[in-house]
Amino acid sequence: MIEVKNVSKTYGEKVILDDISVSFPKGKIVALIGGNGTGKSTLLSIISRLVKKDEGEINLLNQDIFEMTNREFAKKLSILKQTNHPNVRLTIRELVSFGRFPHSQGRLKAIDEQKIDESLDFMRLTEIQHSYLDELSGGQRQRAFLAMLLVQDTDYILLDEPLNNLDLRHSVDIMKTLKTLANEYGKSIIIVVHDINFAVSYADYIVALKNHKILYHGPTEEIIQEKKLKDIFDLDMSIISHNNCKFCIYFK
Repeated sequence: MIEVKNVSKTYGEKVILDDISVSFPKGKIVALIGGNGTGKSTLLSIISRLVKKDEGEINLLNQDIFEMTNREFAKKLSILKQTNHPNVRLTIRELVSFGRFPHSQGRLKAIDEQKIDESLDFMRLTEIQHSYLDELSGGQRQRAFLAMLLVQDTDYILLDEPLNNLDLRHSVDIMKTLKTLANEYGKSIIIVVHDINFAVSYADYIVALKNHKILYHGPTEEIIQEKKLKDIFDLDMSIISHNNCKFCIYFK
């Protein structure tokens, strides 16, 4: 479990996160939702140690993440940021192999090659593994980066708006893959997502931010209520059910 306790972050006089406390359950998909500028991406970056906090603490499996070595931390948690542009031209396989660095320190062994093969196969990239990233579609490229995270073999996977610039089919494909990783492989996934219906359909748990604070958090079915959604987004929504699934309607 990841526990965030009284975490705050400011840039100059601008408050980004204000006394955030929340726990992220293990083996579930947790969606971070809320309007632009509420601190979702910053919270994800602090949890992944890419950004320093000003106050508070974050514990992973009861250990302060800022007391872990880089290698120890990278074996426990991986992150995919919004923008990923390698400075060199890489094939899919070369990119994915970077995910083994915490384990191999750049000296790939047979077990590392096996893990790479398994990750490529899981993400349906084996046949195009020698293609260059700049030759790929947006969906293929995102699957390649996700394969790099998988081969890192961490229990915790953080994704910052991974559906950006993807069409509907590829977005659904990514979310189904994440659901499989949580349900069948026990991965703990924290994802920043803007489309509320993806959160409703695939997340087990929702953390909603507003005004740089946690407004609501809990199981998805407890958060997806019309009043709470209006509180979160300042937008009237209707909730409908179809085949035991809920959908949020905000076009009127």
